[in-house]
Amino acid sequence: MNSSMINAMVSMNGLQQKLDILADNIANANTTGYKRKQGSFEDLLTTLKQQPEAFAQPGRLTPLGFNQGWGSRLTMVQPDLSQGQLQQTDQPYDVAIQGDALFEVMADDAGNLAYTRNGAFQLTFDNNGMNILTTKEGYPVLDTNDQRIEIPAEVKSVKFDKDGSVLGVLADGNTLALGQLKLVQAVKPALLSPVADNLFALADGLNVADVLRTVTAAPDNDISVNQGYLEASNVDLTDEMTELINVQRAYQLSARALSSSDTMMGLANNMRA
Repeated sequence: MNSSMINAMVSMNGLQQKLDILADNIANANTTGYKRKQGSFEDLLTTLKQQPEAFAQPGRLTPLGFNQGWGSRLTMVQPDLSQGQLQQTDQPYDVAIQGDALFEVMADDAGNLAYTRNGAFQLTFDNNGMNILTTKEGYPVLDTNDQRIEIPAEVKSVKFDKDGSVLGVLADGNTLALGQLKLVQAVKPALLSPVADNLFALADGLNVADVLRTVTAAPDNDISVNQGYLEASNVDLTDEMTELINVQRAYQLSARALSSSDTMMGLANNMRA
């Protein structure tokens, strides 16, 4: 009975973590550029046991040996970077990536980097009074030289080309090159950690080159930058709700198994010789 209680409790812990992942996905179904999380589970140690020879009664067909499992655990949570649907907004600073890539932004003044698919950009004044391109939360967007993209005062509007080039349109109609959006591709998506403000970051100690590589938007790699569009979340509510129901039922069964084991243990403790 102790083993059945341990099995049920371990399984309930893993299922609770799965519920948390599903709840996070459902809550962000309408978040621009959100990438759904998916968890990987594995069985814990399996014990091989052998029943005494006295159990080998005439007519018994099942073998004396059996496997005893100890539940499952969550081993990894990684983002699903599949493409979300592009939604037209016609806003000049809304930019969406078509293809497998991420925008690179500066996460803090210390120079730490973060990555996102949310292309809802805006202009923000920095401490020196210069207009720079940032996310809605104020994180500076970086160019291919790892520099902030500055928008001079004489620029009347901004144009984004398909390859990520940023052009400033002057009053006379001429254009001014302002840089090119830096795009990176996740070689090992499992090592991207979701952080605040719909960003991804790398854990301390990881080599950026082992996880990400710089890419250029071009037709030959099916990556393009689209101005006036935003990428919707890739969460499919139908799939998430179906999985939520399955996990809830599995949790209920594990809870019932735990309750039954507790009841049987109580009966055994109250038995009198």
